[in-house]
Amino acid sequence: MTSSQQAPEPQSPSPSLAAASGQPRTRRERRYEPGEERGDGRFPRGLALRLFVYVVAGHLLAGFLFLLFELGGGK
Repeated sequence: MTSSQQAPEPQSPSPSLAAASGQPRTRRERRYEPGEERGDGRFPRGLALRLFVYVVAGHLLAGFLFLLFELGGGK
């Protein structure tokens, strides 16, 4: 057979078809609902990201205020 006459390769079903047919999802295809724990007691992804951003922003604000007080209070 030539390359143009080869049989098409079987394709795996899409995740929506797999869920509809009752096949279990693989670990990588698992989608977490908002607010749902991700297993092993970990925070939900959105909460962990938001917490990280707030900590970084809080430190930047504190550093800026510290710099203002240092520059303004110098004798």
